Amino acid sequence: MSQAKDASLQDRVVIITGGVRGLGREMALELAALGARVVVTGASESEAMCETVAMAKAVAGEGRVLGIAADVSNFAACESVLKFTLEKFGALHVLVNNAGQGMRLISETFNTKPVPFWEIEPQHWSSIMGTNVNGVFNMSRACVPHMISKGFGKVINISTSDPTMVRKGYSPYGPSKAAMEAMSKVWSQDLEGKGVDVNVYLPGGAADTDLLPPSENKRGADGNLLPAAIMRRGIGWLCSDASNGKTGSRYIARLWDEALPAAEGARGASTPGHFLSA
Repeated sequence: MSQAKDASLQDRVVIITGGVRGLGREMALELAALGARVVVTGASESEAMCETVAMAKAVAGEGRVLGIAADVSNFAACESVLKFTLEKFGALHVLVNNAGQGMRLISETFNTKPVPFWEIEPQHWSSIMGTNVNGVFNMSRACVPHMISKGFGKVINISTSDPTMVRKGYSPYGPSKAAMEAMSKVWSQDLEGKGVDVNVYLPGGAADTDLLPPSENKRGADGNLLPAAIMRRGIGWLCSDASNGKTGSRYIARLWDEALPAAEGARGASTPGHFLSA
Protein backbone atom coordinates (compact mmCIF):
# COMPACT_ATOMS: atom_id res chain seq x y z
CA MET A 1 0.00 0.00 0.00
CA SER A 2 1.29 3.44 -0.88
CA GLN A 3 2.26 5.80 1.91
CA ALA A 4 0.52 9.12 2.47
CA LYS A 5 1.44 11.58 -0.25
CA ASP A 6 4.15 14.12 0.52
CA ALA A 7 3.70 17.43 -1.28
CA SER A 8 7.41 17.54 -2.13
CA LEU A 9 7.03 14.40 -4.25
CA GLN A 10 4.54 16.00 -6.60
CA ASP A 11 6.30 16.26 -9.97
CA ARG A 12 9.64 15.24 -8.47
CA VAL A 13 11.67 13.61 -11.26
CA VAL A 14 13.25 10.28 -10.37
CA ILE A 15 15.46 8.01 -12.47
CA ILE A 16 15.44 4.35 -11.40
CA THR A 17 18.01 2.19 -13.14
CA GLY A 18 17.03 -1.44 -13.52
CA GLY A 19 13.50 -0.24 -12.90
CA VAL A 20 11.64 -2.61 -15.19
CA ARG A 21 11.25 -5.58 -12.83
CA GLY A 22 11.79 -6.74 -9.26
CA LEU A 23 12.77 -4.17 -6.65
CA GLY A 24 13.07 -1.41 -9.26
CA ARG A 25 9.56 -1.96 -10.57
CA GLU A 26 8.07 -1.82 -7.07
CA MET A 27 9.87 1.42 -6.26
CA ALA A 28 8.84 2.93 -9.60
CA LEU A 29 5.18 2.07 -9.05
CA GLU A 30 5.26 3.43 -5.51
CA LEU A 31 6.78 6.74 -6.58
CA ALA A 32 4.39 7.04 -9.51
CA ALA A 33 1.48 6.57 -7.10
CA LEU A 34 2.95 9.25 -4.82
CA GLY A 35 2.99 11.84 -7.60
CA ALA A 36 6.54 11.65 -8.91
CA ARG A 37 7.50 11.64 -12.57
CA VAL A 38 9.46 8.46 -13.14
CA VAL A 39 12.12 7.32 -15.59
CA VAL A 40 12.91 3.61 -15.59
CA THR A 41 15.87 2.12 -17.39
CA GLY A 42 16.63 -1.41 -18.50
CA ALA A 43 19.61 -2.85 -20.31
CA SER A 44 17.49 -3.26 -23.45
CA GLU A 45 13.97 -2.72 -24.71
CA SER A 46 11.85 -5.56 -23.41
CA GLU A 47 8.35 -6.75 -22.70
CA ALA A 48 9.06 -6.16 -19.01
CA MET A 49 9.90 -2.50 -19.69
CA CYS A 50 6.69 -1.97 -21.66
CA GLU A 51 4.70 -3.66 -18.91
CA THR A 52 6.27 -1.60 -16.12
CA VAL A 53 5.77 1.67 -18.01
CA ALA A 54 2.12 0.76 -18.64
CA MET A 55 1.58 -0.12 -14.98
CA ALA A 56 3.19 3.14 -13.82
CA LYS A 57 1.15 5.20 -16.29
CA ALA A 58 -2.01 3.56 -14.96
CA VAL A 59 -1.38 5.13 -11.55
CA ALA A 60 0.50 8.29 -12.57
CA GLY A 61 -1.24 9.23 -15.81
CA GLU A 62 0.03 9.71 -19.35
CA GLY A 63 3.14 11.80 -19.91
CA ARG A 64 4.57 11.13 -16.45
CA VAL A 65 6.55 7.93 -17.05
CA LEU A 66 9.45 7.24 -19.40
CA GLY A 67 11.21 3.98 -20.22
CA ILE A 68 14.75 4.10 -21.64
CA ALA A 69 16.96 1.24 -22.81
CA ALA A 70 20.47 1.90 -21.46
CA ASP A 71 23.41 -0.24 -20.40
CA VAL A 72 24.70 1.51 -17.29
CA SER A 73 28.16 0.03 -17.78
CA ASN A 74 28.43 2.39 -20.76
CA PHE A 75 29.00 5.99 -19.65
CA ALA A 76 27.71 7.47 -22.92
CA ALA A 77 24.44 5.58 -22.39
CA CYS A 78 24.16 7.07 -18.91
CA GLU A 79 24.68 10.55 -20.29
CA SER A 80 21.88 9.85 -22.77
CA VAL A 81 19.54 8.87 -19.94
CA LEU A 82 20.09 12.26 -18.31
CA LYS A 83 19.66 14.04 -21.64
CA PHE A 84 16.37 12.30 -22.41
CA THR A 85 15.11 12.90 -18.87
CA LEU A 86 15.81 16.62 -19.05
CA GLU A 87 14.25 16.84 -22.51
CA LYS A 88 11.10 15.04 -21.32
CA PHE A 89 10.65 16.47 -17.83
CA GLY A 90 12.97 19.49 -17.65
CA ALA A 91 14.49 18.43 -14.35
CA LEU A 92 16.15 15.66 -12.36
CA HIS A 93 15.90 15.45 -8.59
CA VAL A 94 16.63 11.85 -7.61
CA LEU A 95 18.76 9.00 -8.95
CA VAL A 96 18.07 5.48 -7.68
CA ASN A 97 20.94 3.18 -8.65
CA ASN A 98 19.14 -0.16 -8.66
CA ALA A 99 20.47 -1.86 -11.83
CA GLY A 100 22.46 -4.93 -10.93
CA GLN A 101 23.60 -8.32 -12.10
CA GLY A 102 23.54 -11.27 -9.75
CA MET A 103 25.18 -14.64 -9.30
CA ARG A 104 23.01 -16.43 -11.85
CA LEU A 105 25.44 -15.18 -14.48
CA ILE A 106 28.06 -17.33 -12.73
CA SER A 107 25.89 -20.39 -12.09
CA GLU A 108 22.20 -21.29 -11.92
CA THR A 109 22.97 -23.31 -8.79
CA PHE A 110 25.13 -20.73 -7.01
CA ASN A 111 22.92 -20.78 -3.92
CA THR A 112 23.22 -24.55 -3.44
CA LYS A 113 26.64 -25.26 -5.01
CA PRO A 114 28.98 -22.31 -4.35
CA VAL A 115 31.44 -21.51 -7.12
CA PRO A 116 34.98 -20.68 -5.87
CA PHE A 117 36.37 -17.46 -7.26
CA TRP A 118 39.17 -19.18 -9.18
CA GLU A 119 36.60 -21.00 -11.32
CA ILE A 120 34.72 -17.86 -12.35
CA GLU A 121 35.09 -16.79 -15.96
CA PRO A 122 36.89 -13.42 -16.10
CA GLN A 123 34.29 -11.99 -18.50
CA HIS A 124 31.50 -12.84 -16.01
CA TRP A 125 33.41 -11.17 -13.19
CA SER A 126 33.90 -8.08 -15.35
CA SER A 127 30.25 -8.01 -16.38
CA ILE A 128 28.92 -8.07 -12.81
CA MET A 129 31.44 -5.48 -11.63
CA GLY A 130 30.74 -3.42 -14.74
CA THR A 131 27.07 -3.10 -13.82
CA ASN A 132 27.12 -3.18 -10.02
CA VAL A 133 30.11 -0.91 -9.43
CA ASN A 134 30.97 0.93 -12.64
CA GLY A 135 27.30 1.35 -13.53
CA VAL A 136 26.61 3.10 -10.22
CA PHE A 137 29.58 5.39 -10.82
CA ASN A 138 28.63 6.06 -14.45
CA MET A 139 25.04 7.06 -13.67
CA SER A 140 26.09 9.14 -10.69
CA ARG A 141 28.91 10.76 -12.66
CA ALA A 142 26.44 11.68 -15.38
CA CYS A 143 23.70 13.00 -13.07
CA VAL A 144 25.34 14.51 -9.99
CA PRO A 145 26.93 17.54 -11.74
CA HIS A 146 23.41 18.55 -12.82
CA MET A 147 22.19 18.16 -9.24
CA ILE A 148 25.08 20.23 -7.92
CA SER A 149 24.28 22.97 -10.42
CA LYS A 150 20.73 23.12 -9.00
CA GLY A 151 21.85 22.91 -5.37
CA PHE A 152 19.64 19.89 -4.77
CA GLY A 153 19.58 16.19 -5.42
CA LYS A 154 19.44 12.71 -3.96
CA VAL A 155 21.37 9.57 -4.87
CA ILE A 156 19.98 6.32 -3.47
CA ASN A 157 22.13 3.24 -3.97
CA ILE A 158 20.41 -0.14 -3.66
CA SER A 159 22.48 -2.66 -1.75
CA THR A 160 22.35 -6.09 -0.12
CA SER A 161 22.63 -7.46 3.41
CA ASP A 162 25.98 -7.55 5.22
CA PRO A 163 26.27 -11.38 5.28
CA THR A 164 25.76 -11.55 1.51
CA MET A 165 28.76 -9.29 0.92
CA VAL A 166 31.11 -11.86 2.47
CA ARG A 167 29.20 -15.14 2.00
CA LYS A 168 31.12 -18.09 0.58
CA GLY A 169 30.58 -18.47 -3.14
CA TYR A 170 28.94 -15.03 -3.56
CA SER A 171 31.88 -13.42 -5.32
CA PRO A 172 31.77 -11.08 -7.22
CA TYR A 173 28.17 -10.06 -6.35
CA GLY A 174 28.79 -9.62 -2.61
CA PRO A 175 32.05 -7.70 -3.02
CA SER A 176 30.45 -5.49 -5.68
CA LYS A 177 27.85 -4.34 -3.17
CA ALA A 178 30.52 -3.81 -0.51
CA ALA A 179 32.34 -1.57 -2.97
CA MET A 180 29.14 0.32 -3.70
CA GLU A 181 28.52 0.98 0.00
CA ALA A 182 32.07 2.22 0.47
CA MET A 183 31.59 4.48 -2.56
CA SER A 184 28.38 5.81 -1.04
CA LYS A 185 30.19 6.82 2.15
CA VAL A 186 32.93 8.58 0.21
CA TRP A 187 30.46 10.37 -2.04
CA SER A 188 28.33 11.59 0.87
CA GLN A 189 31.45 13.31 2.21
CA ASP A 190 32.51 14.64 -1.21
CA LEU A 191 29.06 16.24 -1.56
CA GLU A 192 28.88 17.92 1.85
CA GLY A 193 27.52 21.44 1.52
CA LYS A 194 26.34 20.98 -2.06
CA GLY A 195 22.71 20.06 -1.36
CA VAL A 196 23.04 16.51 -2.68
CA ASP A 197 22.43 13.57 -0.33
CA VAL A 198 23.72 10.02 -0.82
CA ASN A 199 22.14 7.09 1.00
CA VAL A 200 22.00 3.30 0.81
CA TYR A 201 18.74 1.34 0.80
CA LEU A 202 18.28 -2.44 0.86
CA PRO A 203 15.58 -5.05 1.42
CA GLY A 204 17.17 -6.66 4.48
CA GLY A 205 17.31 -10.21 3.15
CA ALA A 206 16.84 -12.17 -0.04
CA ALA A 207 13.93 -10.80 -2.06
CA ASP A 208 11.68 -12.53 -4.55
CA THR A 209 13.34 -11.30 -7.75
CA ASP A 210 15.06 -12.79 -10.79
CA LEU A 211 18.41 -12.59 -8.99
CA LEU A 212 17.47 -15.94 -7.41
CA PRO A 213 17.05 -19.04 -9.58
CA PRO A 214 13.42 -20.11 -10.08
CA SER A 215 12.41 -22.87 -7.68
CA GLU A 216 9.30 -24.36 -6.09
CA ASN A 217 10.90 -23.57 -2.74
CA LYS A 218 12.59 -20.29 -3.63
CA ARG A 219 14.47 -19.03 -0.58
CA GLY A 220 17.51 -16.99 0.34
CA ALA A 221 20.57 -18.40 2.09
CA ASP A 222 18.92 -17.70 5.48
CA GLY A 223 15.83 -19.72 4.50
CA ASN A 224 13.62 -16.64 4.14
CA LEU A 225 12.27 -14.69 1.19
CA LEU A 226 11.02 -11.11 1.26
CA PRO A 227 8.48 -9.77 -1.23
CA ALA A 228 9.94 -7.32 -3.73
CA ALA A 229 7.21 -4.88 -2.68
CA ILE A 230 8.96 -4.40 0.67
CA MET A 231 11.02 -1.70 -1.06
CA ARG A 232 7.91 0.48 -1.25
CA ARG A 233 8.15 1.12 2.50
CA GLY A 234 10.87 3.76 2.55
CA ILE A 235 11.45 4.91 -0.99
CA GLY A 236 8.92 7.74 -0.80
CA TRP A 237 10.53 9.20 2.33
CA LEU A 238 14.02 8.84 0.87
CA CYS A 239 12.97 10.75 -2.27
CA SER A 240 11.03 13.45 -0.44
CA ASP A 241 12.09 16.66 1.30
CA ALA A 242 11.54 14.88 4.62
CA SER A 243 14.95 13.24 4.14
CA ASN A 244 16.79 16.43 3.15
CA GLY A 245 20.16 16.59 4.86
CA LYS A 246 20.08 12.90 5.77
CA THR A 247 23.19 11.64 4.01
CA GLY A 248 25.75 8.88 4.41
CA SER A 249 23.10 6.65 5.97
CA ARG A 250 21.89 3.10 5.34
CA TYR A 251 18.24 2.06 5.56
CA ILE A 252 16.79 -1.46 5.68
CA ALA A 253 13.28 -1.88 4.31
CA ARG A 254 12.56 -4.96 6.46
CA LEU A 255 13.07 -2.84 9.60
CA TRP A 256 10.86 0.02 8.36
CA ASP A 257 7.70 0.06 10.50
CA GLU A 258 4.94 1.45 8.28
CA ALA A 259 2.67 1.92 11.30
CA LEU A 260 4.94 4.68 12.59
CA PRO A 261 5.19 8.25 11.29
CA ALA A 262 7.65 8.32 8.39
CA ALA A 263 10.50 9.95 10.32
CA GLU A 264 10.23 7.39 13.12
CA GLY A 265 10.06 4.55 10.64
CA ALA A 266 13.23 5.86 9.01
CA ARG A 267 15.06 6.03 12.34
CA GLY A 268 14.10 2.46 13.12
CA ALA A 269 15.30 1.29 9.72
CA SER A 270 18.64 3.11 9.87
CA THR A 271 21.74 1.01 10.48
CA PRO A 272 25.43 1.83 9.99
CA GLY A 273 26.55 -1.35 8.23
CA HIS A 274 30.23 -2.06 7.69
CA PHE A 275 31.23 1.16 5.95
CA LEU A 276 28.74 3.88 6.86
CA SER A 277 29.73 3.93 10.54
CA ALA A 278 33.29 5.01 9.75
